[in-house]
Amino acid sequence: MLNFWENIARYPRFFFSSMLGLVLILTTPFQRLFRTKSGIIVFIAGLVFILGFVFLTLKHMLDL
Repeated sequence: MLNFWENIARYPRFFFSSMLGLVLILTTPFQRLFRTKSGIIVFIAGLVFILGFVFLTLKHMLDL
């Protein structure tokens, strides 16, 4: 029974290390993008476009 609880106690550590690995894998392309000034401009423009699109979509869906 002690072995069972040891395994259960390992799950949070496994979860956090998996999430950290996922974040690192997903941010690697953006690190390469930030090396140039034009890459930063493209990233900011894309971020503004996505946020604007979500804002306008929610505004029209909720009829605000």
